[in-house]
Amino acid sequence: MTTPIRRMSRRMPGWSKAVTAVVLVLVVFFAGIRLSVLPGLKDLFGTETHDRSGPALLQSIQDMSRYDAASGNFQVVVDLEKDTKYLPDAIRGSRTLYIGAGTVDAYVDLGKVGEDDVTVNDDRTSATLHLPHAALGKPALDPDRSYAVSKQRGLLDRLGDLFSDNPNSEQAVQKVAVKHIGEAAEDSGLTKRAETNTTDMLDGLLRSLGFKEVRVSYDG
Repeated sequence: MTTPIRRMSRRMPGWSKAVTAVVLVLVVFFAGIRLSVLPGLKDLFGTETHDRSGPALLQSIQDMSRYDAASGNFQVVVDLEKDTKYLPDAIRGSRTLYIGAGTVDAYVDLGKVGEDDVTVNDDRTSATLHLPHAALGKPALDPDRSYAVSKQRGLLDRLGDLFSDNPNSEQAVQKVAVKHIGEAAEDSGLTKRAETNTTDMLDGLLRSLGFKEVRVSYDG
C-alpha cells in the first residue's frame, strides 16, 4: 500500500505579506489622489512652494550711452531631436517640441560719437551728426511665453533624470530658440527701423532747442 506524497504548500512569510499589503495600500492611495477618486486628499497632501532665496547682490554698475530705438518680438518653434547610434529611440534618445518667445532690441551707441562727428554752424541754426550704424542686442527669452509642448525621452534618459540635479532641463532647446530668434532679428530690418527712430528723436530734440536744419547720417 502506497501512501500519497503530500506536496508541501509554499507559504509566503509573514513579513512579505505585510510589505505586499503596504505597497498595495500605497498604490491605491496615490491612484485615488491622482484620479480624484478620494475627495479632499489633494488638498490634504498638496504641495506648497516657499521662496527662501537670499537677497540679490549688486555686482557692478555700468553707465549706458546707447539709445534703444526699436524692439522686436519674435516666436520660434524648436523641434530638437537627439539620437544615439545603434540604439532605438525608445532606449536612448530624446525629442522636444518647444515654443520660444523673446525680444531683441536695436540700439545706436551714442557713446561712440566724437567731437568731429557733430558739426554746428556759427548761428546755431544747422546741425550735422555722423552716428554709428545701429546694432542688435542679445536676444532675451521670455519665460512667461516660452514653454515645452511635448517631450519624448528614451528609457535610459528617464533613468538618468532620477539621478540628475536638473531633471528635464530645457537648456538645450532654449539655446536653440535664442539662436533662431537672433537670426530672425538680423533679417527683420530692425536696425534700419532703429536708425529711423533715432533720426526722428534727434531731429525733434534739436529743433526744440532752436535748430532749423538737422542732418543725421550713419557712417560708422
